[in-house]
Amino acid sequence: MNFNRDPWEILKQTSRTFYIPISCLPEELKKTVTSAYLCMRAIDDIEDSDLLDSHSKVQLLRSISLNLQSQQYSNEQDHFSEDLEYYSHLLPEVSLRLKEWSMLAPQSIAPRIWDATAAMADRMAYWADNNWQINTRADLDRYTFSVAGAVGLLLSDIWAWYDGTVTNRDHAIGFGRGLQAVNILRNREEDLSRGVDFFPNGWDSKMMQEYTRSQLTMANLYIEALSESPALDFCRIPLTLAYGTLDAIASGKEKLTRKEVLSLVAKL
Repeated sequence: MNFNRDPWEILKQTSRTFYIPISCLPEELKKTVTSAYLCMRAIDDIEDSDLLDSHSKVQLLRSISLNLQSQQYSNEQDHFSEDLEYYSHLLPEVSLRLKEWSMLAPQSIAPRIWDATAAMADRMAYWADNNWQINTRADLDRYTFSVAGAVGLLLSDIWAWYDGTVTNRDHAIGFGRGLQAVNILRNREEDLSRGVDFFPNGWDSKMMQEYTRSQLTMANLYIEALSESPALDFCRIPLTLAYGTLDAIASGKEKLTRKEVLSLVAKL
């Protein structure tokens, strides 16, 4: 598997929300957060694929988790190639280059990213194996923690590693959950078209919006406690865009336009 595009091109292609705040980070931190984002995006695109059946997703995600658990920074052996090459005709570039993304961060923090990605891959395999059944509020909390709340915890660890920034971990979970809940609202029709419903039984859009705002309140507390730092610079951009997207959905739009995104970022 040979690809020519550098990580920043892949990042720009795969994330409108996170490309801007990651690009503004100091170089060492930029590499670290890019590594974390691309690793998570790699497995997320497997979970969301409409080309893979659930059994294949479960098998591949669990294999990725085990490969990450066996990884060593000083060992160039590629444990990923065989599994990923088998599905190479069905997977996007960001997923096929997972090994590369996992080695992008400095050695002193990379294993924490491997651990988080391995754990998330296992959780995604669980949800794929159970056909993403979200019946209750507790199920929704479990899912949003599985795929996003845990990312909030990883970010807290990255800030602490970089410059000693201390954060509230409960609020970190809310930060991740809130961003994921916005995605659930924004992608509602697309998810339903592939037979997945992330709304608990009996919930409508208004109830999901209330859930989302409750989680974003936790996100507010998370960043309000941050002093001027790269962590604050990073976190306030996706949070601002999350609120903007939520307001757009509440007014009947599907999402923010690119012009609206740039306008919100410029105000920061």
